[in-house]
Amino acid sequence: MPQIPEEIHELSVGQLSARSGAAVSALHFYEAKGLISSRRTAGNQRRYSRDTLRRVAFVRAAQRVGIPLATIREALAELPEERTPTREDWARLSQAWRAELDERIRQLNRLRDHLTDCIGCGCLSLATCVLSNPHDAFGAGRAGSRLLPQERA
Repeated sequence: MPQIPEEIHELSVGQLSARSGAAVSALHFYEAKGLISSRRTAGNQRRYSRDTLRRVAFVRAAQRVGIPLATIREALAELPEERTPTREDWARLSQAWRAELDERIRQLNRLRDHLTDCIGCGCLSLATCVLSNPHDAFGAGRAGSRLLPQERA
């Protein structure tokens, strides 16, 4: 991993990419979504402060556990600008995501446990289809696949 000398206080997008492991396009995307920020030089080149490295690491860690970018942006908005997120910041902000992650895990476990009941036919009206049609909610309306557009009269 390339080291950045301490006397360098700002990074180009290429340096930030090399050091963080995030693609340049991802960094541009993060900036467009308000997750990180840069200043522009007289030549219109982006320059990122060193604390952006930690912010990118924060974003990537949160993404790896499935946190939506909008939620990550809200979390980062709680931190002061120009300050590197700390371990305490991560602990406090990630604690708020635990319930959401626990619920997602419960849903995935339920889905996994019922996967063998699905025959994958796409009918979506089987009384036993707990994946796409729990309690045969679609069967009361009409027979056949619900994946196809409904016919117009």
